[in-house]
Amino acid sequence: MDETGGRAAQQADVLGSGYEARGLPLGGDVGAVLVRRRAEPATRGAVLYVHGFADYFFQTHVAEHFTARGFDFYALDLRAYGRSLRPGQAANFVTDLTQHFEEVDAAVRVIREEDGHRRLVVIGHSTGGLITSLWAHERRDDDVLDALVLNSPWLDLAESWLLRTVGTAVVRGVGRIAPRLVLKPGLGPVYGHSIHRDHHGEWDFDVAWKPIEAFPVHAGWLRAVRRGHARLHRGLDVRVPVLVLRASRSHLRAKRWAPEAMTADTVLDVAHMRKWAPKIGRRVRVVTVENGMHDLFLSAGPVRERALAEVDGFLDAL
Repeated sequence: MDETGGRAAQQADVLGSGYEARGLPLGGDVGAVLVRRRAEPATRGAVLYVHGFADYFFQTHVAEHFTARGFDFYALDLRAYGRSLRPGQAANFVTDLTQHFEEVDAAVRVIREEDGHRRLVVIGHSTGGLITSLWAHERRDDDVLDALVLNSPWLDLAESWLLRTVGTAVVRGVGRIAPRLVLKPGLGPVYGHSIHRDHHGEWDFDVAWKPIEAFPVHAGWLRAVRRGHARLHRGLDVRVPVLVLRASRSHLRAKRWAPEAMTADTVLDVAHMRKWAPKIGRRVRVVTVENGMHDLFLSAGPVRERALAEVDGFLDAL
């Protein structure tokens, strides 16, 4: 519903024909955007996709994969990300990941109450995988979710033991006192160069919304992420089936692009995904996708087809 009590208007999306977008007001000058592509017909329910850090939804081939299989497809640009980024906002910045639960809840209300879907699958990528895992735990008694799919979820800091422990303690203190302090100006160019078509990749996306070297990392945001990691490490109680997809290897801390970046996760440590995935819930399946990149759905054609086939098989078995 919009602020006048009527249904919010769908508008044509930047992705073109077949894609609609609607704003999700969250109070004040904060909002999120929900993108929709309809299936013809939607016989299997809905899929909701939640992106990662320094990201937004642009993967039309993913939407079309699921609509061809009878799912209405939705993608959420979280507050201060992509379509939702407003002038004057710090990009991708929150001080508590649970703030994002508000827009996930708003998207779910549209999907279930307005569009009438009784079955919902949520897909979370990277930081979106952490957010949706925490959200699914908090909403475990609400019967709003039927399955959770995690595409290279961020379940721990991809750094040394010293930085994961002592460094995290420092970040927690600094992030509380000076949340806007920039800890890193970006994440480096390797992953961006691996996926953007102007470099070594095959994908076109808006670099104002998804910069090649990502956005600055603020202390308050990293504190929020590490608190989310700690909560997950203590154990969640996600009660629906969970599929965790990860690449077969990581290629971390490279300063420049090299061919190895095209067949590895250059952002996160895949061993952390294997280690921490069982903490998410009671029914977690971890699948390794050989030669996958960080976003498995942006990997080379045969690799992304294998990743999507794993999701299909998982959903078919529900």
